[in-house]
Amino acid sequence: MTKRQFSSKTVLICGASVAGPALAYWLHRHGFTVTVVEEAPALREGGYKVDIRGAAMRVVERMGLLPELKRASTAMRGGEWVDASGKALATLGPDLIGLRAPGDDEVLRGDLARILFDATKNDVRYLFGDSIADMSQGSNGVSVRFRNAPPEVFDLVIGADGAHSTVRRSTFGPEEQFARHTGMAACVISVPNYLGLDHWEIMHPMPGRVVQMYSTQRHSAKAQFIFGVPDGLPDRRDIAAQRRLVAESFADAGWETPNLLRHLADSPDFYFDSVSQIHLERWSSGRVALVGDAAYCPSPLSGQGTSMALVGAYVLAGELKAACGDHRIAFARYQDRMREYIDLNLTIGWDNATRMVAADKFAVWIQTTAMRALRHLPWKGMALRSITKPLEHAANAIRLEQY
Repeated sequence: MTKRQFSSKTVLICGASVAGPALAYWLHRHGFTVTVVEEAPALREGGYKVDIRGAAMRVVERMGLLPELKRASTAMRGGEWVDASGKALATLGPDLIGLRAPGDDEVLRGDLARILFDATKNDVRYLFGDSIADMSQGSNGVSVRFRNAPPEVFDLVIGADGAHSTVRRSTFGPEEQFARHTGMAACVISVPNYLGLDHWEIMHPMPGRVVQMYSTQRHSAKAQFIFGVPDGLPDRRDIAAQRRLVAESFADAGWETPNLLRHLADSPDFYFDSVSQIHLERWSSGRVALVGDAAYCPSPLSGQGTSMALVGAYVLAGELKAACGDHRIAFARYQDRMREYIDLNLTIGWDNATRMVAADKFAVWIQTTAMRALRHLPWKGMALRSITKPLEHAANAIRLEQY
């Protein structure tokens, strides 16, 4: 296939968070013509801390974005666990906060989204404030009808639109078929940094709940609420009901929780979701494929999702290049190359998420005692290594081809 024929391949990506712009970067670099459609009216700023580990760091390096990533690092100095009165139960250094291997890093999700957008905005067409209303596959492409923009036909459509993917629902079926719930929910909001936290985080564990506050800047901070939800959650578009549920679930919590809850209504980047995973046997159907959380969400609390999205975008784009745009070959190779890596990280992600909240007072005591003791053990390095080794193995469980 000639370069001109190869370049004529058009790809529509749905979603402009992490997986979408990362995929757009590589597809453009490989000669494809790319459009990204995003329902939000502008790039979504803010968000919680996300880890970038192992193979994903190598992807960022191959993108030439490592300096930008390092500048955006949260650079957390440590943190502490406190009781209801604010008394420190355990103080943690940076090695215990993130449990990351040397070379890994952590950034705010919004900062990473901005880095990826800035790296693609001049080469990729972005349609903000729009979404896919309907699409149908044919022998020559995918006919897409947008809610606002005129209809178009694309050679391929890629769903990078998160755990509640519209593309996945329209192509593969309702979310209920693929979601696996941990029985927990998570909420993250921005709050004033009234405690004066300096690259520091504080966690208040309770039976069945956790409240966390951290700051990577002088003037603002993030508050995170994690809690068990035995019954169904409010509709994901009913923000008022979500706020009420968080407030009611933490109404009797101690420490700074009452002050943090006061900012539920005025946070500019309110986030709420179930702590769930997405499992699919296949990530493609015809000319449509999925990447990132839309295909294999490991849960918002796993510490793995961003890395999986970056690696998935790199491999999917690379296989499309290697197959000269033949999606039948490329999608199958994408699945084969990624499957073991994804399955391993889904397992690790489930373990990470479900261990964050202690079930009862005794479990809280065990957690805090272990953290307090670990910092002072003479063999701390060995103990840390045993904890981080499974994470490091999962993060590197794929060989990245030089496409």
